[in-house]
Amino acid sequence: MKHSHRSRSPGAPGSGKSGKASFPKRRSFGFAAKGEGRFAPKSASSSKGTKGAFGSKPASGSKPAYAGKSSFAGKPAYSGKPTFNKNRRDKRHERPEPVVRGEEKPRDGVLLWGLHAARAAYLNPKRRCFRIWMSETGQTAFAATLAEAQENLLKRPDAKRVDRSELDRLTPPGSVHQGIVIEVAPLHEPPLHEVIAGDHPPDLLLMLDQVTDPHNVGAILRSAAAFGAGAVIMTERNAPVMTGVQAKSASGATEHVPQIHVVNLARALDELQQAGYWCVGLAEEGEKNLGELDLSGRTVLVLGAEGDGLRQLTRKKCNELARLPTGGPIGSLNVSNAAAIALYEVRRQKSKFG
Repeated sequence: MKHSHRSRSPGAPGSGKSGKASFPKRRSFGFAAKGEGRFAPKSASSSKGTKGAFGSKPASGSKPAYAGKSSFAGKPAYSGKPTFNKNRRDKRHERPEPVVRGEEKPRDGVLLWGLHAARAAYLNPKRRCFRIWMSETGQTAFAATLAEAQENLLKRPDAKRVDRSELDRLTPPGSVHQGIVIEVAPLHEPPLHEVIAGDHPPDLLLMLDQVTDPHNVGAILRSAAAFGAGAVIMTERNAPVMTGVQAKSASGATEHVPQIHVVNLARALDELQQAGYWCVGLAEEGEKNLGELDLSGRTVLVLGAEGDGLRQLTRKKCNELARLPTGGPIGSLNVSNAAAIALYEVRRQKSKFG
């Protein structure tokens, strides 16, 4: 019995004969042909090119619109070595600058405000003044100061008339600027040995041990100027720099009482004692009241921060510890108030026995 079977055409798969295999034509579902993009819709070609999913495919022989060097071609931007911008400032460890919220910031000086602080700085020939802003009210209050500066032939900039709101933007919130803001250069700070040298050194000095509040330092400077202290000595660290807040609290005393910053208070006390000064530290545990001491000679009053008081090494370096005769339910005073009382007692004795 003959088995019928379907004959294979030449070239069919499995026929063993040479030639290309013949497959049935696959049904098109609208996908693009090879080279036209994976998901490009199939369309008829034209002389202008084939349109794909991301634009027109140029006709053969024409240069595509994106021809040229690819943005990813060539050597990558990262070369393996990190690059650093030397001009970039690392702000994580910077000391904050004084608050100036206006558009016109200090160039290389500090801003002072208030009638007394601005007047003292404006009339101080040792001060360099850069700019001054005044409102209508401030200009009226400052008119006599402007005239006095002209009489003394001081080189000063012309005042710029502004609204009060502009002065509010130049100063910290809540500042009582009284319609006057002035930009000045810092004063020269003399070294300690220069102040106590010479034939007529000051007979009264103040030393502050880690007093950091600018309001307190400003008030102490004001009392020092009132009672004739020759200078206020502080550490370079843990002490405020001269700002508008401190100058406003000092009410012009920053122009008359030098501020001296030293590296180490203990070494400064040794230097002062060698120069003939009697160093008295104010402390609640002092054995005597301040008024019981002989303060008629060269005297240094040493005051510590509120709460902590004088540090241990500072106490040891003082010639003597004294207390103020306080009483009542509150036995301690603000450091600026204590400084004013102590300065008064020293000046009283010097006036009586001097």
